[in-house]
Amino acid sequence: MKFSKLFIPTTKEMPSDASLPSHQFLVRGGFIAQTGAGIYDFMPLGKIVLEKIRAIVKKEMDEAGANEVQFGFVTPLSLWSESGRALTMGSELLRFKDRKNGEFVLSPTNEEAVVNMVKNRVTSYKDLPLHLYQINTKFRDEARPRFGLMRGREFLMKDGYSFHSCEEDLVREFNLMEETYKKIYTKLGLDFRVVEADSGAIGGSGSKEFHVLANSGEDTIVVCDSCDYGANIEAAIRKENNISIKKEISLGKIETPNRKTIEEVSNFLEIDASQTIKAVIKKAIYENKTELVVFFIKGNDILEETKACNAVNALSLEDTIDEDLINAGFNVGYVGIVGLPDGIKFVIDSEIKNCNTVMVAGANEDNFHCGMMIDEEGASVGQMVGKFPHVEGGRFLFEEFGHFADLIAVQEGDICACCGGKLSYTKGIEVGHIFQLGDKYSKAMNATFLDENGKAKPFIMGCYGVGVSRLVAAVIEQNHDEKGCIWTKSTTPFMVDIIVSNSKNEDEKNMGEKIYEELKASNVEVILDDRINARFGFKIGDFELLGFPYAIIIGKKLLDGIVEIVDRKTLLKTEVKIEEIVSKILNLIK
Repeated sequence: MKFSKLFIPTTKEMPSDASLPSHQFLVRGGFIAQTGAGIYDFMPLGKIVLEKIRAIVKKEMDEAGANEVQFGFVTPLSLWSESGRALTMGSELLRFKDRKNGEFVLSPTNEEAVVNMVKNRVTSYKDLPLHLYQINTKFRDEARPRFGLMRGREFLMKDGYSFHSCEEDLVREFNLMEETYKKIYTKLGLDFRVVEADSGAIGGSGSKEFHVLANSGEDTIVVCDSCDYGANIEAAIRKENNISIKKEISLGKIETPNRKTIEEVSNFLEIDASQTIKAVIKKAIYENKTELVVFFIKGNDILEETKACNAVNALSLEDTIDEDLINAGFNVGYVGIVGLPDGIKFVIDSEIKNCNTVMVAGANEDNFHCGMMIDEEGASVGQMVGKFPHVEGGRFLFEEFGHFADLIAVQEGDICACCGGKLSYTKGIEVGHIFQLGDKYSKAMNATFLDENGKAKPFIMGCYGVGVSRLVAAVIEQNHDEKGCIWTKSTTPFMVDIIVSNSKNEDEKNMGEKIYEELKASNVEVILDDRINARFGFKIGDFELLGFPYAIIIGKKLLDGIVEIVDRKTLLKTEVKIEEIVSKILNLIK
């Protein structure tokens, strides 16, 4: 391809809303153009990159035995109502009516559509397993679309769905997809990490995310310095932290005048914050109600809200204000497990259970805290003075109001539960997510098959997504400098940019054409910058912005039989004899 024949509208002007390098350089380089909030068109160079990524994804999915299909971009709302997600998906699901008042959605994902496709068409265990996938446009009505392709409303995604007769076969396919995804991201030339993840709105029993490591990533990833463990902060676990005991505390009520915060209480009692229990009170939002829930964690820990939300099966959690708590009967600053207002549910972090140490929590009474030891069924609190419901013989039983769950956010420096190494944070861009769905959707939509005994059973399902258009941006977030893009060899629109220093010089022009034809004949993806009216400095600036791996510069040294190769990643120049240029390039791109 010749530069003069290709639509590449580069510009020095920075997009006003672009804060990420990928957003800035993809717009400035003429790869993408914004047409609306979170909606981007792909121009010729961007389309080449998009198709290269798509081809790699398709090849690996096909080799893994999946069948490519294509679902409609528009899906009847009735399918979403059937699965129950019409209510739970929220405002990100864009709904509309046609001229006949039929209700539809723009699909953000296609679990319902694939179940509808397979239902009544696959009827026997003999036809399983089955894996269907598509690479198609999706739409998610983001409240705040930003960062260019990183968080747009319209995007290209590979979504795959597998159907199985048993959980064991689902796990086999899940593991196969993990290996398949690793091949995809390796072929794309990316530094990535596979991490344990929360299943979110998709649901299911287990999931893993694939993150491209980049400082600009929105997700916090917890990684170990001694093994391959990695997890999204929403799902990360640690080896239980020991409680630091500076001083033994007795069971029962403890007077703590005007001491409300963890710091005030621990200083007053001369104990470590890890020996205290902190109450974090949230509004839990459900489909038809809102209620206050108390989450109890160690005083030196931080509540991880996704874990907390999952622990009470809420749609979301919201912060509270003191007025909410006072109206509900809480003693603000002294909230504890014993003596909560009637009907209030609570969850205790699992690390507090069976710690064999007296912990200090609020006593739900002004100016008092309580020493307690907690086990699976309740708390030993000694002989409490005053009226405390459900306390008998120095024991407070949780009954139906409380249970245990993992609630804490893993912190840097915590110990890895897998190997004992140290955990730390890094930033990642989520570019893939795989789920073990189980029978969540098949059961809701009455999609069944006959097993070996002729009994009808719901399909066991898996779900597997790759953000194809997001990967265009992720490549640049991981590979760029202050001058522009640096494409990996498998994603670059062109491998070599031939820059004719002075296109009006016949010798330089002819040599550019000669090398261009020789590289094309060697199946090298090459572009010839033959622009007559563009200055040399402008051509070099475009090469640095567009980020092709190599440039061949044909200039004044042509008289000596020499041209230069520029490595885009290092910007180092190497002089090469004209007769050796093709073989040199072929060696570089191997």
